[in-house]
Amino acid sequence: MRKWNTIISLILIILFLIHAVAGSFQLMKIIPGGNVLMKTLSYILMAFLIAHIVIGTKLTIDSLIAGKKSGKFYLRENAVFWIRRITGFAMILLIACHIILFSSKKDVFRLKEFNEIQLIFSILLVLTLVVHILSNIRPLLISFGIAGFRAYVKDILLVLAFILLMSTVAFVIYFLRWNVMWRY
Repeated sequence: MRKWNTIISLILIILFLIHAVAGSFQLMKIIPGGNVLMKTLSYILMAFLIAHIVIGTKLTIDSLIAGKKSGKFYLRENAVFWIRRITGFAMILLIACHIILFSSKKDVFRLKEFNEIQLIFSILLVLTLVVHILSNIRPLLISFGIAGFRAYVKDILLVLAFILLMSTVAFVIYFLRWNVMWRY
């Protein structure tokens, strides 16, 4: 089950990066919004995300059962484990907000009015995603048998930092367009 979760995690990261780049370009009006490709990508991303949540929940329950049997949870020693779980749960809530924010009753994903609370939720989603991926990147590379993963981590982090920074900037630009530029 862990191997499936590893494969799904890698697919999720790739799909997320594509989604983040395409969504950022839409928010900055570099490409038009509401296209069929982005909608389809979002549904595929959601399907893999649900699978990841189900498997992650099962693995967490298994860990809690093992901790209960042994009588020791090793909270300090398993801090990274709990960071993964807490950020994963926070992301579920923030992704739900993200979906509500960018969808309409017509089942068409499009851009809508964007206020301060929506900006905060969007930036929190990006930050939570950063922490979640950073806490999981080492085990992901080890699961794929990548020895000497330190060399890869720097490259991965550079790409991730660029795309997540671009996403954050796109959210801020979108916010400014709705709240500063369009008011006059």
